[in-house]
Order: sequence, then structure tokens, then C-alpha cells
Amino acid sequence: MKLQPLSLITLILLLISCKSDHLNIIGSFPLSLTEVSAAEKTPFSTLIWVIEDSRNKNTLFGVNESGEVVKELHITNAVNNDWEDLTSDSFGNIYIGDFGNNKKKQKTYTIYKVKKPNKNTHNTTAEKITFQLPDKMKPENFEAFFIYNHHFYIFNKANKKGKMFKVLNEIGGQEAELVTEFNLKGKKNKITSADISEDGKTIILLNNDKLWKISNFKKDDFFNGTIESIDFNHLTQKEGVCFKDKQTVYITDERIGFIGGQIYTLNIE
Repeated sequence: MKLQPLSLITLILLLISCKSDHLNIIGSFPLSLTEVSAAEKTPFSTLIWVIEDSRNKNTLFGVNESGEVVKELHITNAVNNDWEDLTSDSFGNIYIGDFGNNKKKQKTYTIYKVKKPNKNTHNTTAEKITFQLPDKMKPENFEAFFIYNHHFYIFNKANKKGKMFKVLNEIGGQEAELVTEFNLKGKKNKITSADISEDGKTIILLNNDKLWKISNFKKDDFFNGTIESIDFNHLTQKEGVCFKDKQTVYITDERIGFIGGQIYTLNIE
């Protein structure tokens, strides 16, 4: 349905005036970064690493908390088909999840490993992990993952019948293993980003209007742990989340017109 001019103005005013009881704006991205699709904090660095999704540069951007670009790292042997999320390991290596699959036609997915981006110069190459889903499983669209016990845990983007797969963190071709299916409470449950705390005891899953905090789980039986929902009351396209410390997370959103394109902090305690 086409909005009438008055309705469009009203919608914009609502978006601008919509405040959150939890989110705290700390910075804004430059206008050149409009489609930030992930955020990750690595050991040994104060930078927040971000990427843009499909049809954008094959580049990792290191920004400070104000959103200023401090470092750009171009991945010369990578293709940005649909970069969706970032994760990192304890050695400071960062991984790019090129597994967005909106049309669900893609059958092979790629994760790029960038070794210690803090020490690299303007250009670098990445190692590749590729994976396929188990036989007879239909293609999925993924936007979120993290590393736990030398495996990537990868979440499909679906309102219902959520699926979590795991993939061995080893260079080369791998086969994903379906770990579990889940159904988070609520109407809008598409997971757009994920992270796990440094001590491996807390998981966060991001949605446009909420964050789920998962704790008190055993091994990788995450969804039988304690699940808490934190509502934002804030209408933007939130695409990136990562831990700043045990109590605080960073959240980023895409810019649509003059809405979004910011970095937020959220206290999850």
C-alpha cells in the first residue's frame, strides 16, 4: 500500500522520536558506511570491526567508539556476495560470514579467516572455510554466528523453525551439522547477529527490536539454558552486536535515509 504524504511524514517523526529505555547512542558512522551488517571486538585491540553487506566493498573497517574509521583492510582474494556477520578467536583472528542467502539458491557458504587484522596494512588475503548443509536439507539464509569450542555456531534467519548448525573451524571444505531447532517467543524472531562472551558463559542474539541473552547452559545445549529478552522500543534496522565487556554490548544499525547508522551500548546485567 502506498503511503500518503501525511502518513509518511508521521512515520518519519515516529522513527525519529522513538527512544529506547536501554540503548545508549555513543557514535555515528560516516555517510560512506550505510549498510553496516556486523560488529566485532577482537582481543588486543580497542577497535570495533565492521563490514557492509552485499554489493559493497570487500573491506574490514576498524572504527572507534565515535564511529570514525581508523583503519581499512581490503581483502584482495574475497568476494562480498553477502557478508552478514563477524566473529573472532582468542588469537585476534577475525572471521567474515559470507552466508547471506535471501533467495535461498546458494548451496555452498564461505567463511573468510583474516589473520590478526590489527597487524595488517591496507591490503591482505584471507583463508577460506566453506561449508554445505547436510544432504537433503534445503538451503538456508544465515546472518549470525560465533565461535565456541573450535566450531562455528551458525543461526538461520527465520521467524519460526529456527535452526542452529555447527561447522568445524578448519580451513577447507566442511559439512554443517544440525545441532537443534528452536522457536524463540514472540512474533518477530529473525536473528540478525550473535556473539558469545569471552568466558563462553553468555550468548547474545540480536533482532531489530530486541536482544536475547542466554546463560546457564550446558555444553552447546544453548536453548535449554536461561533465556532473557531485552526489548529496545526502538525502530531501526539493527544488524550488528558484540560484547564490549561482560556487562555491556555494542549494537549497530544500518542507515536508511537519515535514520540509523549509529553505534549503541546496552547494559545486559
